[in-house]
Amino acid sequence: MIFQNINKPLFVIAILFCLSPWGSPPAALLLGIVLAWTAGNPFKKQSAKATHYLLQASVVGLGFGMNAGSALKAGSEGILFAVCSIAGTLLLGYVLGKVFKTDRKTSYLIASGTAICGGSAIAAVSPVIKAGKKQISVALGVVFILNSAALFLFPVIGHLLGLSQQQFGLWSAIAIHDTSSVVGAAGSYGTKALEVATTVKLARALWIIPVAFLSAMAFKTKDAKVKIPYFIGLFVLVMLANTYLPVIQLAAPYIVTAAKAGLTLTLFLIGSSLSREVLLAVGVKPFVQGVLLWVATSVAALLAVISFG
Repeated sequence: MIFQNINKPLFVIAILFCLSPWGSPPAALLLGIVLAWTAGNPFKKQSAKATHYLLQASVVGLGFGMNAGSALKAGSEGILFAVCSIAGTLLLGYVLGKVFKTDRKTSYLIASGTAICGGSAIAAVSPVIKAGKKQISVALGVVFILNSAALFLFPVIGHLLGLSQQQFGLWSAIAIHDTSSVVGAAGSYGTKALEVATTVKLARALWIIPVAFLSAMAFKTKDAKVKIPYFIGLFVLVMLANTYLPVIQLAAPYIVTAAKAGLTLTLFLIGSSLSREVLLAVGVKPFVQGVLLWVATSVAALLAVISFG
């Protein structure tokens, strides 16, 4: 009640902080979570839509800071890791779902979000398998909670283990659920890590399409419509333009700065959605399943990257 009359001004002030030079991805995420648990998010519906489009626009903007040649090299090196990890994560998710006797569709959505690209994968797969609102909200809750933890934990672990920029970029792209936290964690680790992580993660996100079609077959759903992530194509076009059109390179640094600010704001909005209600709605079994699946994926990916990356 104490925050009821000032939650909107607080929210606006928090946004301004995130867009200031003092705003960083981890700080923005933490600030969003604090507001969600105290004043609450007064713009829940608007925040959900803004998060979706702002993340896509920010990722496209980051393309202005990347070179097509080096990005292609990074993406090609990470494709084998991506294929193996996606298949392994989906298989382990199926096994854990059986062990914990989790609702089949909820379990599959958690596995899909862990395997590919978090909330985007869940949003793409859920209509294909005809998932209900409860199943979707539980899966999103699990993924967003773990996704938030990864933003803080991964850079610390990377530095403790002495991972190179290339290794950390690959690891974060494979083991962190959502693109927002992948870019946030890799960006805090270094420029090369950001380039590798963004390219590999977006290449990985394209697997939404075949996985969605296979999901329709597995769940025997008819008239399934698959959402194609067109913004990835825009990212590639922007990266090519930045590499081969010198005139664009003049404005590129300013666009990249704006894109990073947009990403920071995206993480704040994600944090502001992690309220008590979201945590309580998740449930113990789905959450434990999600944690075990994420830890197994992260450890396996880390060992693979250290050995072969």
